[in-house]
Amino acid sequence: MSELAISLRDRAGGFAQHVWSKERVWLFCALLIAALLVFLPPQGVASAQFVIEALISVAPFLLLSIGIAAYAGASGADGLIARAFTGSPMTMILIASLAGGLSPFCSCGVIPLIAALLAMGVPLSAVMAFWLASPVMDPSMFVLTTGVLNLEFAIAKTLSAVALGVFGGITVHALVGAGQLSNPLREGVGNGGCGGSKVRTAKPVVWAFWSEPARTEKFGNEALKTLLFLGKWLTLAFLLESLMVAWVPADLVGSVLGGAGVAPIALATIVGVPAYLNGYAALPIVSGLIDQGMTRGAGLAFLVAGGVTSIPAAIAVWALVKKPVFVLYVVLALVGSFLSGLLFHLWLAA
Repeated sequence: MSELAISLRDRAGGFAQHVWSKERVWLFCALLIAALLVFLPPQGVASAQFVIEALISVAPFLLLSIGIAAYAGASGADGLIARAFTGSPMTMILIASLAGGLSPFCSCGVIPLIAALLAMGVPLSAVMAFWLASPVMDPSMFVLTTGVLNLEFAIAKTLSAVALGVFGGITVHALVGAGQLSNPLREGVGNGGCGGSKVRTAKPVVWAFWSEPARTEKFGNEALKTLLFLGKWLTLAFLLESLMVAWVPADLVGSVLGGAGVAPIALATIVGVPAYLNGYAALPIVSGLIDQGMTRGAGLAFLVAGGVTSIPAAIAVWALVKKPVFVLYVVLALVGSFLSGLLFHLWLAA
């Protein structure tokens, strides 16, 4: 074999390896859509439409958070934002939990904002508090929950969201204080950590960063890199969600979670992760299950656990943070959801 052929072979192999290592998520999504279009054309079309509509719906949150993060980095304002979170940890956690319980973010829509906050150096304890509380409840969800279930259930779900955030934030704060969970973001996502370097090193802020070519270039590069990274993982998450919506029948969920007592609360917490579709679709399912005899405590556990750790959201989280943080996120969500359901059950029984 000639040197030219060997060189071309090596280059082709290196390019293929680079594409697979960097773009495997996009390739998987493309192959999955292609397979669906070939073997199940109606589902392939439906899944592609679902992904496009979901990405459009989350686009305002995605673009806003990416723009804020890129602007903060290019202007140097990320240091100010980081230093704004250097007050009392308990106060930050409580405020983040309350903000999360009132914010209009879904479990996937909150991911871009979390990435921006961690990249700015906001403490992981406050971010985790917001992260856990945000997908559980928002104003429109409160109104819909009141209509489908009742006001008592909606209030319980709201309190559960805030309590889950506080519980998660305090737990993370204790672990960070013990020297754990440093640099939570995966490589290439950003420098989350505890914001030490950004807080300690005060740098001048150039609000009109576009007057400096280097800062303008940094803004564009950071925005594009974050957009492509989050875009591919959200695409995969929504693609899998489309298959869950199509292939996970509601009556199957009902047959698994039906029944009274405390045991269904634990089962609902676990089943809520893979069976949960989205917050609005889950409400009538839970209403029907309660009519079939499931306790309201189990219904609350299902909604809270599913909202925080649904498979699409978990995939996005997995792409964002390192494994210990991801495992902790899942554990906190499951434990907090179970306790929320159990306390609601006991309160109703009393």
